[in-house]
Amino acid sequence: MRWIHCLAIGALSVALAACTTSPTGRSQLTLMSEQQLDQMGEQAFAQYQQELPAVGGAPQRYAECIAGAIVAVLPERERQQNWQIRVFESDQANAFALPGGYMGVNTGLLEIAETQDQVAAVIGHEIAHVLARHANERASTQMATQVGLSALGSAAGLEGPGGEQMMAALGLGAQYGILLPFSRRHESEADVVGLNLMADAGFDPRASLALWQNMAAQGGGQPPAWLSTHPSHGQRMGGLEAQMGEALSRYEQARSAGRTPNCPRP
Repeated sequence: MRWIHCLAIGALSVALAACTTSPTGRSQLTLMSEQQLDQMGEQAFAQYQQELPAVGGAPQRYAECIAGAIVAVLPERERQQNWQIRVFESDQANAFALPGGYMGVNTGLLEIAETQDQVAAVIGHEIAHVLARHANERASTQMATQVGLSALGSAAGLEGPGGEQMMAALGLGAQYGILLPFSRRHESEADVVGLNLMADAGFDPRASLALWQNMAAQGGGQPPAWLSTHPSHGQRMGGLEAQMGEALSRYEQARSAGRTPNCPRP
């Protein structure tokens, strides 16, 4: 059908115009500017600070010490960002890093992560999301998917109850066939990049496996991997083990170069 051909050409043109490459060499669709993303990151960080109380003292110094060691080994362009990290009072084992250099760690995660190396595994993973422009890619993929579905509905004349059901089915297909797998790919990529970051900073990459064992013990049941935005714990640990040889080599090089972080646990 001609309209499908036209949609395909239009989508290809947009993709070619906004094609970048991730740290692992994967092609990406990035439609948003860095300025837009940094502004979104700043707004999200401000909202997070309004919703949860910040924790100072020893936990804050602990997080700053670990994050600072990792930021110090970033490529120069990324290292020059105004990175800042806050510890938030929450039982939820969560952490994040946002465009613009905003990072957060919940106290619940600091309880599950038993060592500085385990915390570094999480912070390295979250910084990797920023380095790989995953926020841009996710937003761009969602934008392109929504535009495509809207154009498809208009071109096919999908109106009325029957058309609404068809569009709902197409939306589910996009969610489980495009958006969720894309998100799982991001998580796996951030695992690999983050593993190397923590190793380059002098943190033991083997602690990442211990961390996910702790998370698995605390987390209980999980949805099937194909219904989740994250890989299963088993998939995650398998991916980390596959990259461990290179990470350990980088770790030994970092230690030989004098990168031996010592962040006292509160």
